[in-house]
Amino acid sequence: MKKILLYYNTLKYLKFKQIRYRAYYALRTRWRKLTKFKYDFNSEKSFTVNSLTLLPSIPNHTSFFSDNSFSFLNLEKTFNDEIDWNYSEYGKLWTYNLTYFEYLNQPEIDPEIGVQLIHDFIRKIDSIKDGLEPFPISLRIMNWVKFLTKNNIQDAEIDQSLYIQSKILIDKLEYHLLGNHLLENGFALLFVAYYFSDEKFYQKALTIFQSEFNEQILADGAHFELSPMYHCLMLYRILDCVNLMRQNPNIQFQNYKKLEMAFLINACSMLGWLKKMTFRNGQLPRFNDTAIGVAPSSRQLLDYAHQLQLTPSEILLTESGYRKFQSVDYECVVDVGNIGPDYIPGHAHSDTFNFVMHVNDLPFIVDTGISTYENDENRQRERSTSAHNTVQIDNVEQSEVWGGFRVARRAKVFDLNEYKNTIKASHNGYASIYTVHTRKFQFFKKGIIIKDIIESKKETSEQAFIHFHPDVNVQLENEKIISDLGILTFQNCVNIDVEKYLYADGFNKRRESTRIILTFDGELTTNVLM
Repeated sequence: MKKILLYYNTLKYLKFKQIRYRAYYALRTRWRKLTKFKYDFNSEKSFTVNSLTLLPSIPNHTSFFSDNSFSFLNLEKTFNDEIDWNYSEYGKLWTYNLTYFEYLNQPEIDPEIGVQLIHDFIRKIDSIKDGLEPFPISLRIMNWVKFLTKNNIQDAEIDQSLYIQSKILIDKLEYHLLGNHLLENGFALLFVAYYFSDEKFYQKALTIFQSEFNEQILADGAHFELSPMYHCLMLYRILDCVNLMRQNPNIQFQNYKKLEMAFLINACSMLGWLKKMTFRNGQLPRFNDTAIGVAPSSRQLLDYAHQLQLTPSEILLTESGYRKFQSVDYECVVDVGNIGPDYIPGHAHSDTFNFVMHVNDLPFIVDTGISTYENDENRQRERSTSAHNTVQIDNVEQSEVWGGFRVARRAKVFDLNEYKNTIKASHNGYASIYTVHTRKFQFFKKGIIIKDIIESKKETSEQAFIHFHPDVNVQLENEKIISDLGILTFQNCVNIDVEKYLYADGFNKRRESTRIILTFDGELTTNVLM
């Protein structure tokens, strides 16, 4: 029964479109296996190739080295003889990265070597598995087009493969997932539409953007999955599309001016959110699935936007659920929103009322971050309530994260009240144990006060968690937490435990750091003083 409820509380939020496409793709896959269907990678196709112009984009991280070594997610692999494009020992995300071809646009890549890598992939394409899924196809299309354009490469074999892969992408658009995956499909189709002057690719991309922009870009400019990392990735793609359309005005499609305007409006709005959320030292809070070293930095994105003559919009943080408060000495970002879109919460964490804090431009109280997408103990721990700066009751998860990218029962925020330097809200994540958690933040020049109130119809056990950055020295003295960046004092705290936890310093990188666990009964007041 417990497993049935888990699946029911997960699946009931899916859109009908997702269910329909999941069923369709599953049935089609079975049918194609029976009929031994295979994509024809060698068929002759008639297409026109345009000579595109692009302003320099943001260079990708260096991940390819001349001895056939690749480094993704902080894991390195050297292929001594031939590249295995299906290499899976480091997990599926590593394999994906291998086939994205982002290294084609890393600094100082030798164009001849880049062409050799592409040809090696094309030669082995019949045997490639994960790399022919729609998401890696999408990223590979954009990276190939940018590389070919930058280096003025004309290669009929590459063009033919690029065209066929684009047709495969249209055949497997990710309507069963939606979210950032479907947007990536659309960005890729726009790139090949311009590269091949193909109206069908363009119209399919246009259909995706018309349905998804209003859905995925919130009124305050945030990407609706509420991950700063994915916000930066989506913004990066939109800026690249602005670049593509502006620099190639001779290539015109139906309603292309309206689409260009949509890109401009959303780019400026997303830039405004990014600017508002970025700390003074250039870092972003690592809410939800956000890892170091994956997306371009705020500075890179803002500089790229400036190169494209785009100005960030002036926005207020509203629909995203994030709020930022700052004084001369500190900056604090709090999360008083829901976990994200109900039908695609794969990058969400159980972190309602989480907060992070920088003091004197240094990270002080932090989100523990993520180090893996593998469905394992680390992934479950990093998404859990106790991995965030919030309250857990009776060891129950606020939102029932499971299976790597799934959420069943989830917390909903209500009674949100905001007034000068104060924000207060409640959530129902503990309704299953007849309990409500209310948290109030008050902000002052030299610190903040956090008040937690637990209202329950039964006796409960409450714990509040606070995680410190690994570079912060923390000591417990006379019921106070003394650190080099601030002092924490408490009222109504029954017990204070100081223990170690694993801070994610990027994918597959973890550092030992310190957190405190505050046991309390009904109410807790936490004072963070500079």
